[in-house]
Amino acid sequence: MNAKILLGLALGTVGGIAAGALGAGSAGVEWVITYLAEPAGQVFLRLLLMVVIPLVFSTLILGIAGLGDLDRLGRMSAKTLGLFVATTLLAATLGLLVVNLLQPGDAISPELRETLVATFASQAESTVEAAGSDLGISTFVNLVPRNPLAAAVQGDLIAFIVFTLIFGVALTRVPESYARPLLDFLDAIARTTMVMIGFAMKLAPIGVAGFAFAVTARLGIDILAPLALYFGAVMIGLALYQFGVLALFVKTMGGRSPREFYRSIRLPMTTAFSTASSAATLPTTMQTAEEELGIPREVSGFVLPLGATLHMNGTAFFMSITIVFLAQAFGVHLSLSTQVLIALLTVLTAVSAAGIPSGAIPLMVVILESVGVPGESIALIFGVEPLLGMARTSTNVTGDLMAALVIARSERMSDESPA
Repeated sequence: MNAKILLGLALGTVGGIAAGALGAGSAGVEWVITYLAEPAGQVFLRLLLMVVIPLVFSTLILGIAGLGDLDRLGRMSAKTLGLFVATTLLAATLGLLVVNLLQPGDAISPELRETLVATFASQAESTVEAAGSDLGISTFVNLVPRNPLAAAVQGDLIAFIVFTLIFGVALTRVPESYARPLLDFLDAIARTTMVMIGFAMKLAPIGVAGFAFAVTARLGIDILAPLALYFGAVMIGLALYQFGVLALFVKTMGGRSPREFYRSIRLPMTTAFSTASSAATLPTTMQTAEEELGIPREVSGFVLPLGATLHMNGTAFFMSITIVFLAQAFGVHLSLSTQVLIALLTVLTAVSAAGIPSGAIPLMVVILESVGVPGESIALIFGVEPLLGMARTSTNVTGDLMAALVIARSERMSDESPA
């Protein structure tokens, strides 16, 4: 299956680049994108998103119940959140180091800046309006949903997870005779959703090819030339973090060979890259954690749903490097203390970023305006953001799996020889 998905990704990318080079914007290419490529990708994406809510609800509660006592739950929660914050802050700091070293914003000429802003003016305007400025106390109040069913329907995964956590903890206080039937029912739901994931993955090669074709046919490689330094800085930095920093965590704290780790997680990495959605990749991530890495359900069912919403280390890297890049492009000097503040804000807002394509963009606008950079400057990156979104989502998912591996080993629950 991995080989077929990689083949689909390659064919879609090559076909899209060729279509873009031969007839970018033509009626024929747009017809293929609108009626073939995008529908194929969307059907695959919807099949994955369809099982996220039942999968999160069942596995998270089963994970809490499997931990047994609340002391262990509290200890694992503290470890998980501490690891999330530490690695996300590390990613944001690496982004600041890379952008200050390479100075990609200095390569943007005033003429190019005006052209890009004008090209994406309407998109930038809607993004600025969507961003608002509400990152205050209401953000934390809204973590507790008024109606968990409404949170599920609206895709508010963080609020739904908060409800599920409270429900799971309450279930541990219910007598065994009452709790057991519900746990058996949830176990059946979890197993059924895993089978549904298998159905979806049979369409993965076609869906991945459709996504890749649609993105590359519309963008081509022409847009990369004027933004090559920025694009290259982000991709190089993400590669350093994903295959350097995270590999170090896997080796030292996870007790596994990085080579074997990356070989085992090729499927979720590829799925994340093609869908650019941590939420859509969650079913595949959980399946891989249990079947390929040997992580017990008690850990994977607890850590990975939280990671899909809270552990956005690739996003934090992308946000920090992009904010400073746009400041450089618009000639706004950022002091060291301001950049430290950006790193901290990036960690906080990355947690709030929806696990969907481009979920971090509106949040970046808020930070840009808070440090004196025009919110409309976000238009400069719209041309390459879809490709960068695919790359950073792959990093996010890799970080989630690393965290689950580390937590499992710290709790002495890791299976060194998975089936």
